[in-house]
Amino acid sequence: MTGAGAGGTPGGLATPGGLAGQTVVVVGGSAGIGLETARQARAAGAELVLVARDAERLRRAADELDPRGTAAFDARDTARLERFLGELPGQVDHVMVTAGSPSYTPLAELDLTDAGRDFGGRVAMLLAVARASRGKVRAGGTLLFIGGTGGRRPAAGMAVTGALTAALPALTANLALEVAPVRVNLIAAGFVDTPLSASLLGDRLEARREELRRTLPIGRVVGPADVAALALHLMTNGAVTGATYDIDGGQHLVTH
Repeated sequence: MTGAGAGGTPGGLATPGGLAGQTVVVVGGSAGIGLETARQARAAGAELVLVARDAERLRRAADELDPRGTAAFDARDTARLERFLGELPGQVDHVMVTAGSPSYTPLAELDLTDAGRDFGGRVAMLLAVARASRGKVRAGGTLLFIGGTGGRRPAAGMAVTGALTAALPALTANLALEVAPVRVNLIAAGFVDTPLSASLLGDRLEARREELRRTLPIGRVVGPADVAALALHLMTNGAVTGATYDIDGGQHLVTH
């Protein structure tokens, strides 16, 4: 594609104006990575549309960021998600999906219905976003998915999460061809210090933080702002699509 695209100049270089005049939809935009990305996108001049399941957290995010619109519903309701995106007025520039949480249930304790919902529901949600993007996200705009890296190392309790970790890069690459010239990319995050991480680890959170400070090559814990900065880069660089970008502070280099 020639000409300016997704906030870029010819050749895919980001323009100094960042996201000025563009609309960013964040599904899962009331906390953690989604909220921080919304903050950075707003600071870069974007208009926002925020979607989240928790209505109260969404209200607080809206009070802070003054979005163009909000909607409180569970993004795993794919029919509603497609309908919501399709009914947004005009075109949008970027749709980021952070909704969903990992499953760490050992096989002996695994409920197969829950496992199917965790895996199939996540894939279906991203497919729904991709299908709704046709004619809704402008050419050169972005679908940006958030996944993880943890499931790359087999371990007890990681079967569902590991399967998703393997599946999402393939899904991203295939969708990048199907919805082109809309771009599709995946951010695969390691441990990120978010409220979700805190809820999963409970009283083990500080010990995990200290372990990461001690072992990661960057010498600190990855935070939502780090992931958000990468997300904005992928929105504004019009030359990247179909790719998976790891952000884990070098955790993949460390032997456990």
